[in-house]
Amino acid sequence: MSATPAPTPESSAPHVRHVPHAARRALRAGAAALLLFVAGVGAAPHAGAALAPAGLSPGLVSRDLDPATVARLDAAITAAMKKGGIPGVTVGLWMPGRGDYVKSFGLADTASGAPMKTDLHTRIGSVTKTFTVTALLQLVDQGRVRLDAPVSTYLDGVPGGEKITLRQLAAMRSGLYDYTSDPKFLDSLRADPHRSFTPRQLLDYAFAHPANFAPGAKWEYSNTNIVLLGLIIEKISGQPLHTFLQQHVFEPLKLTSTALPTGAALPEPHAQGYTAFTPDGAVTAATTWNPSWAWAAGAVVSDLDDLHTWAPALADGRLLTPATQAQRLRTGPVGVPGISYGLGIADVNGWLGHNGELPGYETITAQLPQQRATLVVLINSDVDRGGSYSTTIGRAVTEIVTPDHLWSLPSPSQIGENQNGNGDGNRKQGDGQQDGH
Repeated sequence: MSATPAPTPESSAPHVRHVPHAARRALRAGAAALLLFVAGVGAAPHAGAALAPAGLSPGLVSRDLDPATVARLDAAITAAMKKGGIPGVTVGLWMPGRGDYVKSFGLADTASGAPMKTDLHTRIGSVTKTFTVTALLQLVDQGRVRLDAPVSTYLDGVPGGEKITLRQLAAMRSGLYDYTSDPKFLDSLRADPHRSFTPRQLLDYAFAHPANFAPGAKWEYSNTNIVLLGLIIEKISGQPLHTFLQQHVFEPLKLTSTALPTGAALPEPHAQGYTAFTPDGAVTAATTWNPSWAWAAGAVVSDLDDLHTWAPALADGRLLTPATQAQRLRTGPVGVPGISYGLGIADVNGWLGHNGELPGYETITAQLPQQRATLVVLINSDVDRGGSYSTTIGRAVTEIVTPDHLWSLPSPSQIGENQNGNGDGNRKQGDGQQDGH
């Protein structure tokens, strides 16, 4: 469905300015945050819309990549945006020994014409899973939970819970139905995206369906798994999940703009997020929609600076013991060459991390350990004309800077997740057996 572009002079060509990395987090307003998207209808630019100049964010200028590489990246990103009608993109690329590339392109708000900037808060979707599973693994390190214990040890009421282990939940091998595929859930969310859901309500949608396969038999992406882990973390720690994450994950790494929200507000400054996840498929702003439906599986809010810190900390296990991190990184097949999945973390042709997608926003947060490179991609739309926006930008970047290690995911983009939450049943399953570690 086509949307109306923000007005721009006919003679204006896409224009991109360098945006330095916000190195002094303390100078930024807006510490730990809330989340999501909201009201106010805005139209995303169509494929022929010109891009507005990017805004500068505060910070110190790091050494840039060489000019030829910068020019190629600029051209590839702007071309991908124009082809897909992407309103705004921020790309952060840090490559020790080669330089940095930190830029924003396009519009943060198509109605006002405000430019995309590098200091904006965003909803990170399923990158949230990397935080939730890290919290679980911290409890493993403390001896308070066991990865190979059945779910029934910690929670009652899970169908087949005596045969599903915590490891299988974290590795997406439980077989439990994904509540975000349930037609009744999707209809309810579309009808009232400001509605608040409890974790138990989400599980009721999932448990109304039989399991898709026996535990450990296959790999299949399911948000149900991570909601269950969130409840286990709360029960064992005695703290709400947002508090546990704040104290044990965000604060130790000084992630001051990252939080699991308890409401629908997205902290300032932020980009408007555009989606077609509406009853009639019209593009609208989802900026303040209530993210409670995603909770432990997708509701965290963050920004470029914090995700730049998080990607290497996730990949090197900074908050875990080496033995537990080694278990996390024992990835198994998902049925797609070059891609495997561990405990709340993906390996995409050598990039360790996760992508995220929910109405209005898409994200990539990943580290390439072989080159100590970090990639963060933030996009304020999930309309996904012509394929996943985040994969399109991630591939365009990595084709230039790491051609032997492409960020390339099948469509739908969220490894196994239904694109735009559409419930079409386009699930990705891997036939590889669990490794048993």
